[in-house]
Amino acid sequence: MQRENEVQHVFLVGAKSLGAYGGYETFVYKLTEYHQNKKNIKYHVACKANGDGCMDETKVDGVTRINDHEFEFHNAHCFKIDIPQIGPAQAIYYDVAALKACCKYIKEYQIKHPIVYIMACRIGPFAGHFYKEIHKLGGTVYLNPDGHEWMRAKWSAPIRKYWKISEQMMVKYCDLAICDSVNIEKYIHECYDSKGIKGRNPKTTFIAYGADLTLSKLSDDDEKLVNWYKEKGLTKKDYYLVVGRFVPENSFEVMIREFMKSKSQKDFAIITNVNDKFLNELEEKLHFKKDKRIKFVGTVYDQELLKKIRENTYAYFHGHTVGGTNPSLIEALGSTDLNLLVDVGFNKEVAEDCALYWSRKPGSLAKLIDKVDQMSADEIAEMGRRAKKRVAEEYTWAKICGQYEDAFRKYNKN
Repeated sequence: MQRENEVQHVFLVGAKSLGAYGGYETFVYKLTEYHQNKKNIKYHVACKANGDGCMDETKVDGVTRINDHEFEFHNAHCFKIDIPQIGPAQAIYYDVAALKACCKYIKEYQIKHPIVYIMACRIGPFAGHFYKEIHKLGGTVYLNPDGHEWMRAKWSAPIRKYWKISEQMMVKYCDLAICDSVNIEKYIHECYDSKGIKGRNPKTTFIAYGADLTLSKLSDDDEKLVNWYKEKGLTKKDYYLVVGRFVPENSFEVMIREFMKSKSQKDFAIITNVNDKFLNELEEKLHFKKDKRIKFVGTVYDQELLKKIRENTYAYFHGHTVGGTNPSLIEALGSTDLNLLVDVGFNKEVAEDCALYWSRKPGSLAKLIDKVDQMSADEIAEMGRRAKKRVAEEYTWAKICGQYEDAFRKYNKN
């Protein structure tokens, strides 16, 4: 249990930066934002210094730079880790280097009862070592097991096998697994009960991701929004939208192919960090550049602008097939009336009857697009009302951050 009046130090390992499009990045940003004025909690956040998705604190307002590799943001102490460009192994290198840095910092500043919260199951072979090391320092290890990294399409068969074994070892060597989906928590127990340390079942708890329900501060005639629409050739309520990482398991191929098949007169705006290799593969398969409706519109880091773009879309696509509670889905439910989701358990668990569903089979999404193009304004408004009610009851950041505060206090038994 956390001692009274003692500051609880929490080390967050696994996000690349604060506030990018990834789930962990959004989570770390929101957790530190909501707890920035808490006197009893101090966050230490590992960030990538270089490479894909790295942290560039010069682009973020409110940062106090300490040196080239350290800065304060939301009252959190953030430290950057240099990564060699070694392909898929760099994710493992990053987590190992970050955990070494955490242990060094805990020793150097003699921090009592730290919690080290590791996000994703990348470093299984090293899990036992760090588990013992952190315990020796009087700390506790928390894990977010993420959602089936071993199923991601980008990995080859040997790497998928590694992720699966890694997951098993990390669940074994943690004091608490915080699952962001009921489906993930169920899966952990189905797979790993009685396989823990000395036969102990893994201790788990469920805490979802959150969403911000406040409307964008921007008005429809705000210069920033008007200029963005003009530059991208888009009009309010006349485009479909997707926001997410540009990876195969997020169904970009299916969404683009099916939109091209549909009869819709609207545009399809894709906000993502484009990967040229994957983009070229899609162009070879689909020849989407011939379809003027398909618009890759780049990235949008301004959160108010992004929120307004979501609010003004006709409908939002969500094609994530791997993972737990996905932040971009909850954000869409909180700000968009009409949401069209790929039909997988994770998405149904979150949205229930507040969205419409499509399968990845040919024709399914195209048929749904043509159907929703004909929906009345009243039908769309009713979907939006249900979605916002669902988010307000289950997925506010205030609720989620409160649950995390409880978890840090309740389960830290040192």
